[in-house]
Amino acid sequence: MVKFFGGPLAGISMGLSFWMTLLLSVTGMMTSVFIFSQVGMLISKWYVQRHRAQNKPIFSKKSRKIVKIWQRFGIKGIAFLTPVLFSPVIGTIMATVLGASQRHILLHMLWSAVFWGVTFTLALHELRHLDLAIFHK
Repeated sequence: MVKFFGGPLAGISMGLSFWMTLLLSVTGMMTSVFIFSQVGMLISKWYVQRHRAQNKPIFSKKSRKIVKIWQRFGIKGIAFLTPVLFSPVIGTIMATVLGASQRHILLHMLWSAVFWGVTFTLALHELRHLDLAIFHK
């Protein structure tokens, strides 16, 4: 959330317009999503091979919880939570490892980036008149 919240905060503090701040925030997240949806497949293959080579179980207590969340909410849930709980990198790799197609990852991460980008940018844009220290360069 800090990274995604930081984009609108930086844009507002630099005096950028609402639309430019929103565009840059969404573009930044989607660039990460695009790159790491490609890298996520490599990480997934490496992770499975490493665990097989070490005779470790692929599923741990932590990974079982992630799979339960995936089964309950799917890519839509991961995408919705990515900007606020995960970073775009972690959310994208999780979705890739859990089997979402790149097309679905890009689509759902896009609406999530737009939704949260509008939410954060609008909130900060409306609060900029309060003369808080965080809005100054």
